[in-house]
Amino acid sequence: MMRHNLPEDEWQRSSFSGDNGGTCVEKQATEDGLVAVGDSTRRELGAHTFRPGQWLTFVTAVVDGTV
Repeated sequence: MMRHNLPEDEWQRSSFSGDNGGTCVEKQATEDGLVAVGDSTRRELGAHTFRPGQWLTFVTAVVDGTV
């Protein structure tokens, strides 16, 4: 599901994003307990949302190198 108009001051930049002039993946918690993930350079497109367990599974797979 996509979310739009999320609070600008709640975004957290990914620790995997380097210092590349602001181009990065960001996330934030939504009021209803989901994790919103979006592109810092295209916030007008909205953010994909995931249940916390889904997001943790994805992040774990990235860290493990299985994705």
